Amino acid sequence: MTKPKQRRFQSPETAATFKAYAQPARGRLLDLRALIFDTASKMEGVGALTETLKWGQPSYLTPETKSGSTIRIDAIKANPEQIALYFHCQTGLVPAFRDMYGDTLTLVGNRSILLDVNAPLPEAELRHCISQALTYHLAKKKKKRSA
Repeated sequence: MTKPKQRRFQSPETAATFKAYAQPARGRLLDLRALIFDTASKMEGVGALTETLKWGQPSYLTPETKSGSTIRIDAIKANPEQIALYFHCQTGLVPAFRDMYGDTLTLVGNRSILLDVNAPLPEAELRHCISQALTYHLAKKKKKRSA
């Protein structure tokens, strides 16, 4: 994976949350964070991301454009070798990801992608999933207009 540039944290609380993660999960979560920001920066209509904490988890929102659904990331407390990306369970995003990447990604229910902290990040697949979440509301509006 080509490492995207790390960005400054938008709040001391978020920085403290990342600092509290044990390695190697912290390093992988930082890679995932950078991938989310990098993907968003290359997408038309997404605008600036806001990084905040929701339920104690680093969360990424599109308040400027309201183009997307929130993405959260976190370490799996029961298994320090795994981290996850979480998506709103009522969006249908994870079932769609399962159709596309069910043989590549570990998808749990209708809300998360699990990743092994010791394996390379599947960058292409994750970028696509992240882009789908960040444009979820835009895509819904386009569908309504064309119906």
